[in-house]
Amino acid sequence: MSNTKPNVAIIGSGLAGLSLALALNQQSIPVTIYESRPGPLNIGGAVMLSPNALRILDHLQIYKSVKEKGYSFETLHFRDLSGKLLETFDFGSEEKYGYNGLRIYRYALIDELLAAIKEKEIPIHFGKRFVNIVEDSLTDGVTFAFTDGSTASASILIGADGIHSTVRQYLYPDLEPQFIGMAGITAAVPTTQLKLPQDYHIPVTIMSPRGAFVIAPQQNDGSEVLIGKQQRVSAGESGWDREFVADKEGALKFLQSDNAHFPEFVQNAVSQIDPAKVNKWPFFVVPKLEKWASETRRVLIVGDAAHAIPPSSGQGINQAFEDVYILALLLGKAEKIRNMQDALSFWQTYRQERVDKVLELNKKIDMRRMPSDHTVVDVESDFAREEFDLTWLYNPDFQKRVDDWVSLNEK
Repeated sequence: MSNTKPNVAIIGSGLAGLSLALALNQQSIPVTIYESRPGPLNIGGAVMLSPNALRILDHLQIYKSVKEKGYSFETLHFRDLSGKLLETFDFGSEEKYGYNGLRIYRYALIDELLAAIKEKEIPIHFGKRFVNIVEDSLTDGVTFAFTDGSTASASILIGADGIHSTVRQYLYPDLEPQFIGMAGITAAVPTTQLKLPQDYHIPVTIMSPRGAFVIAPQQNDGSEVLIGKQQRVSAGESGWDREFVADKEGALKFLQSDNAHFPEFVQNAVSQIDPAKVNKWPFFVVPKLEKWASETRRVLIVGDAAHAIPPSSGQGINQAFEDVYILALLLGKAEKIRNMQDALSFWQTYRQERVDKVLELNKKIDMRRMPSDHTVVDVESDFAREEFDLTWLYNPDFQKRVDDWVSLNEK
């Protein structure tokens, strides 16, 4: 790979692809986005943004506008059925980490990213479905094809096309995302419907040996809440997940059943639910991958394409933002770096280390949220066994980490 600044093609215009384009543009790297759908994917529920991601959005100069459209909060409480506070989980703090946590609808975040893309005049082509790599050359870059028969070329092609990534098939033709036997069943209801006790803090996870119930405010004024439970699910034959996700009636039944042991406001929460606002999210992971890049380092994958993370800790999109921002910082310094293959190896190693720690964090949270089944679990002692320390997650200095590596590997 040449040690001059590349031109980059991005497959996918989701949160990872759009933020990558802005980060590359900030490094004066030419970039073009290709999206298979005919327009922006402005669907889906709210996402949780923690300080590690919000710091990146601040560097990309869209944090202020994004902040106005989301619900700002600092902590998630874990309580037992009696209301006793078991543990407090930091999701942000201006004092500790520079930023509060933010819960924002995905469409609102995408709208802000698209507005910045338009302002920077970054080319984005809709209705261009990537189909395969035509040529992956160390000297000439990468040429790739679309289903309409056209082709395009770039120095680097980056797949930001999600957990079912088509670009990833070039690196791993036989890989399929793995279902982990759990799903999140959620809905959105008006906050007033709950009739919460005075001064009751939300977001909250209410613990029970039979499973947990989550309540999280959304909309910038907190007028709406997400409510949800996690469900154990057995994987069936091929295609089971599509049928499972489409079964809104089953999701609604699950949300409204087996809640008598929860506080009254939980029963209020599930008493009236618009089926259109019910969602089912099977939890998938991508097996740990040996490589996130082709042998020539011309084809890369980021975000869910490289390391899908279940949403237990709310870090999926936050980790995708980390992927793309650090990659852009390195590519922006290509002219100084002795060997870009080494730079990309550093990028993957550093990012994988953080992803692995997030996956361990997910396990700790899932232990608290899931029903114990036939295993006797003392929830309170489980909490006492290990506290959350999230400084490593929320206070990284990505610029320094990249600068330090580059200073040791300059020409």
